[in-house]
Order: sequence, then structure tokens, then C-alpha cells
Amino acid sequence: MEKVLVKDLLEAGVHFGHLTRKWDPNMAPYIYMERNGIHIINLYKTQAKIQETGEALHKIAASGKKILFVATKKQAKDIVAEKAANVNMPYITERWPGGMLTNFITIRKAVKKMAMIDRMKKDGTFNSLSKKERLQVDRQRAKLEKNLGSISDMTRLPGALFVVDIKREHIAIKEAQKLNIPIFAMVDTNSDPREVDYLIPANDDASKSIECIMAAVADAVSGGLAERKSDKADKEAKSEKSPAAKKEVKADKEAKADKSEKKADKAEKAEKKEDAKAEPKAEKKAKVAANEEE
Repeated sequence: MEKVLVKDLLEAGVHFGHLTRKWDPNMAPYIYMERNGIHIINLYKTQAKIQETGEALHKIAASGKKILFVATKKQAKDIVAEKAANVNMPYITERWPGGMLTNFITIRKAVKKMAMIDRMKKDGTFNSLSKKERLQVDRQRAKLEKNLGSISDMTRLPGALFVVDIKREHIAIKEAQKLNIPIFAMVDTNSDPREVDYLIPANDDASKSIECIMAAVADAVSGGLAERKSDKADKEAKSEKSPAAKKEVKADKEAKADKSEKKADKAEKAEKKEDAKAEPKAEKKAKVAANEEE
């Protein structure tokens, strides 16, 4: 992950906080100063937090877990949807469905219903319905697609949550806290940073600021995915080599078995020779003994 420059953060307006009367005292360590009744965020701390957050997200992506992006505010939804789609991660940019995490089984049923409607259209069952029923099914499908289309590939709970504006997405935050899902977020001066595990102090109202932070986050996630892909390729290469190695081991075992068989054969031949030599001697001794008795 490339280090984000303070100059870029400044140009994007990441440093603009909220009005001083709307501030949360817990954000004091990340506030640089106050100007014209507005708090200014310390961009050096923002830069450090982007690096820290990026490293954590990189590890989660490399482990194969999904990161769910949440941003329902007008300025953020299109940016978040684009960046999340680029790294093949699920996202919620419409209304947060209540119980999305805590009642995930029910949400999965709704997603399956969407897939069932698609199957109906493919196998021709849809055409056998009346015109009114077809309209109802189409509306239902469109509604499900709007709210849950972006999470259709998410078959299990996400490994982490990335939120833009934790005040607005407080329900998502509470659900993630209940399930001990790590929370990453852009936190403005009017929010409580204690609600999240990894924060990026930044202006969460301006689209330029959101785009700047989201670009850095997406870069970290794509780095993690690339690392996972290369690890998989290495494992596959090793597994391809392993049959050859097994063949070699088998050949060694067979060679050892052949040697042991040859040794056994030699030992048998030697025993037979000794027996053959011993038989005439025994016969001579028997004859001598018989003569002596006579």
C-alpha cells in the first residue's frame, strides 16, 4: 500500500471537521485547531491512521474474508459502491436492512428468493403466471436487487465492516459490536471514536474527502487479495510437484523391495548349498557308525 501524502489529504478537504458546538470531546486527540467556528483535523494523525487501517484491512483481505462496506448518505453511496465493486467486496448503499448481521439467515433467504425468481425466468415458469402476478414478481425482484443485490455473493458473515459516517450508520455499528465483527470507519469530529476498532479521522461529508480515503482503503484491500492469489498459485504449484515426488518415493520403495528380495534369494541359495554339502557328510558318518556296530 502506497503512503497517502498529507498534501493530497489537504487538497481533498479531509481536514474540515464540524462546527465546534457539535463536536465530540473524545475526538480531541485528532483535532489540530479551531478556525471560524469549525474544527480542523490533524492530517498527520489521519495519515498514520490510514496506514494502520490499511495494514489491518490488507490482512483480512489476504485471509479470504469479506469486508462489508456501508455508506447510505448521498455524497458517499456512489463512490463506495464503485470502490467496493472494483475489489469484489459486498456493500450496502441503500437503506440498512435491520438484522442484516444479527439475523443473517433471514437476509440470506431473501437473497435466495431473488435467485429463485431468476430461475423461474430461465425455465419458463415465469411466463405461465398471469400478467398481474408477473408484475408483482418483477417489482419484488427489483426491490430485492436494490437493497440486497450487492451482497448476493456474501454467503457468510463478513470478516470486517467499513463504515462512512458512524452516526448515520449507528444500527450497523451496534449489530457488528454484538457479533464482535471488527469495525473500520471514517470518523468526523461530531462522532465518538470509541464506537469503532480502527478509525480514520476525516471529513465524512465531502465527496472529495470520501473518495480520497476510499481510494487508499480499496488499494489496501486489493493488495491483500493479490497476496492471497499469489499464495494460492504457490500452493497449486507445490501440489502439482507433489505427484512427481510421490512417484520418486514409490520408485525408491520398489527399488529397496527388489534389493531385499535379491538378498533373500541369495540367502536361500546359500542355505541350499550348505544343505547339499551337509547331506553327503551325514551319509558317510551314518555308514561309519553302521560298520562300527557290525
